[in-house]
Amino acid sequence: MKRSLTVILTGGLAAAVVAGFLALRPGTSAADPTKTKGSPAVHVAAPSETSVQLPIGQVVLFSSGVGYFQREGTIDGDARVDLSFPTQDINDLIKSMVLRDMDGGHVSAVSYDSNAPVEKTLQSFAVNLSANPSFAQVLNQARGEKIEVVLQQANAAQPGTMTGAVMGVENQRIAAGKEPPVEVEQLNMWCADGMRSVKLADVQRLRFLNPIMDNEVRKALETLTLSHDTQKKAVSLNFVGEGKRQVRVGYVIENPIWKTSYRLVLGKAKEDKPFLQGWAVVENATDEDWKDVRMALVSGRPISFQMDLYTPLYVPRPTVVPELFASLRPVTYSGDMNAKRDLVLKKMEVQEEELDEARRGGKGREKAKDAPAFGKPADAKYATQLRQAIDGKMDLGAAGVSTMATATKLGDFFQYALDKPVSLPRQKSALLPIVNKDVEGTRVSIYNERTQAKFPLLGLKFKNTSGLHLSQGPITVFEGSNYAGDSRILDVEPNEERLLSYAVDLGTEVNPVLASDNGRLTTIKVVTGILYSTTKLRETKTYTIVNRNDAERLVLVEHPVRNDFHLTDDTSKPAETASDVYRFEVKVPAGKTATQVVTEERVIGSQVQLTNSNDDQMRIFINSTVSSPKVKEGLKQGIALRWALNKTQRDIADQQLQLKTITDDQARLRANLKEMPPTAAAYKRYLDKFDQQETQIETYQADIKKMQETAHQQQKEFEDFLNNFSAE
Repeated sequence: MKRSLTVILTGGLAAAVVAGFLALRPGTSAADPTKTKGSPAVHVAAPSETSVQLPIGQVVLFSSGVGYFQREGTIDGDARVDLSFPTQDINDLIKSMVLRDMDGGHVSAVSYDSNAPVEKTLQSFAVNLSANPSFAQVLNQARGEKIEVVLQQANAAQPGTMTGAVMGVENQRIAAGKEPPVEVEQLNMWCADGMRSVKLADVQRLRFLNPIMDNEVRKALETLTLSHDTQKKAVSLNFVGEGKRQVRVGYVIENPIWKTSYRLVLGKAKEDKPFLQGWAVVENATDEDWKDVRMALVSGRPISFQMDLYTPLYVPRPTVVPELFASLRPVTYSGDMNAKRDLVLKKMEVQEEELDEARRGGKGREKAKDAPAFGKPADAKYATQLRQAIDGKMDLGAAGVSTMATATKLGDFFQYALDKPVSLPRQKSALLPIVNKDVEGTRVSIYNERTQAKFPLLGLKFKNTSGLHLSQGPITVFEGSNYAGDSRILDVEPNEERLLSYAVDLGTEVNPVLASDNGRLTTIKVVTGILYSTTKLRETKTYTIVNRNDAERLVLVEHPVRNDFHLTDDTSKPAETASDVYRFEVKVPAGKTATQVVTEERVIGSQVQLTNSNDDQMRIFINSTVSSPKVKEGLKQGIALRWALNKTQRDIADQQLQLKTITDDQARLRANLKEMPPTAAAYKRYLDKFDQQETQIETYQADIKKMQETAHQQQKEFEDFLNNFSAE
């Protein structure tokens, strides 16, 4: 908590911020035209001006972790309002605070303790106390200042008081008898009779004769004192005007979200409508008691964020040194035009009567003022205890608890405006009744295999006929006067249906059985040598439901929604389709068994390049009943062309094998001829056989070449046919 910062809020800014944050917009009265011309001078209230207290008069809690707080009161003439906030709330305060002087005055300034580091603040004073300076160091910082010094008088000849200007403090070595010399701090002063030096240890008291210097030291010490309290920051609001006036201060700060909890009573008879009672859980997390405050609870999640506006930001600047013999200035550049857009704030004028209507749903201010605050002992009709009626039913609607909130729609949000003022001590919580309505509902048993594999859950097919938006929260369910279980709902709009489950239905058992096939071809077509086919996979799950209860059960079977599967036409239409499940309704009489069959199909598409497929694959498509005659004929022709090509390739392989046999035998003949003399009888026989083999080699080579040419041609005919073949 250092030097004060000053923020100016004009009436237009206040009105614009109010429009953005308030669900219950405060009114305004026209200001005196003579006081609105021109820009009012900035005025920060002096300590002598009147300081008044503004109690909290209105609280609006949001379900996004913030709350709007409005302080209201009467001031007279120029006044200052002193408030104190936790340090963590200052950023939100700077971001959202709006002030309104309702009767012709104006807001002069808002000052608050700076968040600058204490060292930086201390460095700004004439005497820097940031480094815990010694007596001598303080005097060295004050060189040239006039001071008055009171000294210890060792003898009558020594003066008791001296006046002069500080020249500085130096260390001198002074002999101490037989002991070694010691260093002594000497204060050098310029006095009326010249320069004088006194031991600093002899100075009893010293004060600055310059009032400005004296004030600087006092401020530095105050800064050190205030820096010890880091939990709270002081905020001063300054109003300027004449006479008594109504003023309002509103701001949005962090606050615990308000929560809801419900009680749902189920009647024993089918015709009995369920009764829903809702309570809002609110918390006063501030350090101030709420006394007779107007309260509204908004169900909505406006975007809210934090930004550090409190910490001073300093931009580093370069040091520019002039060139020698030149008088140069730093270069300046034109600014970004996009960063200089003016903010146009529209002043909003809202009458006080409209505010009261919005707060209380048409009920007058006088009636609200006369109403006792909720939570007082005299407020017996708002007692929160649940009691059991004589007929065995927990009749909450006649149990002395009535709704104390008026529900209204606010655009995309929903608001509960409390009809009576609320008093709540600081750091306390309260339960406030906001819903007391009969609703529509049908008892069901809800089965979901992933939730409970064997038993369904007892539940209610609940329809929100309360006319109110129901915020998410827990529900305690009672059957008659007995506790039945707990449930939970998410946000429910008026007339929206939602399922609730609160217990396991042990008297009903479900057995799911899954069956699936291997798939069947449904379509086949060929487009330029690529065969496209679709295959349908069918899965059937049969839910067998056994009801061992003595009453009929309406069972809701939840079957998962799978994006790649769709229900077949022979499956009964589900009663509901949620984002993740189908819900099928099955009525099961007492002691009976029923089934729910869910059949789904999945279509799988595939494609095959015919030139890369084998004959077995092609025969599967030929034998399929979904293939057209044209497709079958083309595939058969493709098989025939492939067979002719394969036959030629086999002939080539056979000829190459025979050629290899002869070639290998020639190696044997060459070896024999080399070892045998030419005159030997066997030499001529080997030579004749070698000559015959050469003739055979030439014949095989010619035949292989011819067959390779044939195979090449057959390969081309096969590929050209299939690549250009199309049929459906």
